Amino acid sequence: MITTVRLGHKSLSANLSEPIDLTIPLKNGPENPNCFWAPMPEFSPVRAGNFVGSTAEGGSVNFFNVKINPHGNGTHTECVGHIATERYVLSECLKQFHFPAVLVSVYPQHTDNGDRVILREQLESCIPEPGISALLIRTMPNDSYKKTTNWSDSNPPYLHHEAVSFLVEKGIRHLLIDLPSVDREVDGGELLGHKAFWQYPENTRTDCTITEMIYVPGEIRDGLYLLNIQTLAIDLDVSPSRIVIYKLVSSPED
Repeated sequence: MITTVRLGHKSLSANLSEPIDLTIPLKNGPENPNCFWAPMPEFSPVRAGNFVGSTAEGGSVNFFNVKINPHGNGTHTECVGHIATERYVLSECLKQFHFPAVLVSVYPQHTDNGDRVILREQLESCIPEPGISALLIRTMPNDSYKKTTNWSDSNPPYLHHEAVSFLVEKGIRHLLIDLPSVDREVDGGELLGHKAFWQYPENTRTDCTITEMIYVPGEIRDGLYLLNIQTLAIDLDVSPSRIVIYKLVSSPED
């Protein structure tokens, strides 16, 4: 199935039968990416009297409890409710699910304090088309260890808040990264990147989202894509998410 996307005066098409999944799936136990000292996911069968919700243990069906921390376990999408004193729920903030997007690869830069930071000047040429509303950032070097890394207490790379402000100026409403946070792991609660992206609290952008801990395989090229953000209908500021992209190419009529 082919769908068409208009960007300015250009017509681009995406083949919906060729999805590219950038999600790190949640697993039971330690084989997950993890951050901010969150407990690992736990899947356990329901037990009630003689009933056990596991066919492996002789039960008639699989019927599992799932314990996760969305912000700390794997790919997740969050709204401004993550940092706001007011209550915002992701399912009320994210009401559209397909967006023209650009994927870029960036080497975080070492700063004087030893941090690795994505700077504004690295992103200034990354939005080549009018109408792009989502940015996916792949940090380099790009290794599959991102699928299982425990990032806690490692001071991972992050975005400088001026880089985030630039993205807001360029109209980016959905920011997706392969890191555990847009902000420094320990920043004294400043959350400069989050606040810059959501313009909180002065001019809050309630319909904008941040997705963290995606994984972009090395064979996927930088460029234009149609992005699909899938989340749970859960009454929280965050949800585990499935992130799917489709390559955008020039339509034959163009």
